[in-house]
Amino acid sequence: MHTAYLKLLHSLSAAASPTLALTTNTSPLLYSYSARRLRRGIPSSRMNALAATSRNFKQAAKLLGLDSKLEKSLLIPFREIKVECTIPKDDGTLASYVGFRVQHDNARGPMKGGIRYHHEVDPDEVNALAQLMTWKTAVANIPYGGAKGGIGCSPGDLSISELERLTRVFTQKIHDLIGIHTDVPAPDMGTNAQTMAWILDEYSKFHGYSPAVVTGKPVDLGGSLGRDAATGRGVLFATEALLAEHGKGIAGQRFVIQGFGNVGSWAAQLITEAGGKVIAISDVTGAVKNSNGIDIAKLMKHSAENRGIKGFDGGDAVDPTSLLTEECDVLIPAALGGVINKDNADGIKAKYIIEAANHPTDPEADEILANKGVLILPDILANSGGVTVSYFEWVQNIQGFMWDEEKVNRELKTYMTRAFRDTKEMCRSHHCDLRMGAFTLGVNRVARATVLRGWEA
Repeated sequence: MHTAYLKLLHSLSAAASPTLALTTNTSPLLYSYSARRLRRGIPSSRMNALAATSRNFKQAAKLLGLDSKLEKSLLIPFREIKVECTIPKDDGTLASYVGFRVQHDNARGPMKGGIRYHHEVDPDEVNALAQLMTWKTAVANIPYGGAKGGIGCSPGDLSISELERLTRVFTQKIHDLIGIHTDVPAPDMGTNAQTMAWILDEYSKFHGYSPAVVTGKPVDLGGSLGRDAATGRGVLFATEALLAEHGKGIAGQRFVIQGFGNVGSWAAQLITEAGGKVIAISDVTGAVKNSNGIDIAKLMKHSAENRGIKGFDGGDAVDPTSLLTEECDVLIPAALGGVINKDNADGIKAKYIIEAANHPTDPEADEILANKGVLILPDILANSGGVTVSYFEWVQNIQGFMWDEEKVNRELKTYMTRAFRDTKEMCRSHHCDLRMGAFTLGVNRVARATVLRGWEA
């Protein structure tokens, strides 16, 4: 076997370099993304997710001693797809929308990632999210790579029939580039189980009935039991693992949750069932606080009936901007990215932060919180429950055998606990924090798979 190949493979181990080194270098792809968003007048805070991804990847690559050419190779997407989707609207006019699918890496298995419908979707954003999916699936140790897709549209402005037509046209344009063992889409922002059902049906017209081509489907079409709660339940399991490291459990801990969508509401419900006390919570309509603990079941009913938590009488209304600095044991940002920044990090009183959202903490805030002794469980570990159960759904579809919900939840706990344990091992090997432990774990697994499959400089 080639000597250079053997040396490179040997270097990709859990005990690579023990020294943590900070780097702020940015790849041409990431620079392009940042520059373009600046030219469009979008605030710099919107670039934080990509800037942080670059920073974290570069740190992980340096810790692992990656060959510079391999490092560059891991950043370059496998394939970028851009298609025009023209549909007749309900009023008879024609409308065109641009759709994207970025397939970042398939070294560890079929590429995996959501499809979002949002008016700010562009190829650069999709590129960044596809890369993050590559590291997330590797941290979870499921046999997937990373991908992401989207259509630049405002789904709230489209009727159900228009959304269906748009989804079917998009699928027609990309059907030969996705597949059960190639690229498996899932729901994301602005899409749901119904969207996946339309993709499944349209794809099956070309390839025969293929339920495993998408995950997050309705259960009646091969979706998995437990998928709806998966990300929130994964947050619970990850939190349990982190607290157990410090001799604590969920019971008796005070939680603050920012965001009451699918992830936040399930996390709140499951934490309460486990004995935790959710003392403050917010969504886009407002925030509520109750030092004695919020009745989550009552809040969920109110939110469903009123399309938000504003006006809930089970606590005191508070300024949503002050929620992150409420005194608590565990803070769970479960909404937007970049909400914890250098302006508010010093005021955070939580002992632990569980990143249920994608990139809720800016790099500047990371340093401030580390100096305060706050432990952060990073997003690519904490919110990986959703993609893990998507993997279980894919497995069930391929096997043609449906699991009961108890098995889904039991397996999810096993995977989340193991991911936390593996991340801690990387932290010990490299003397780094949890975020860098997770990134190093993910990047190392992808790099090893890439080299094992025959990559050479």
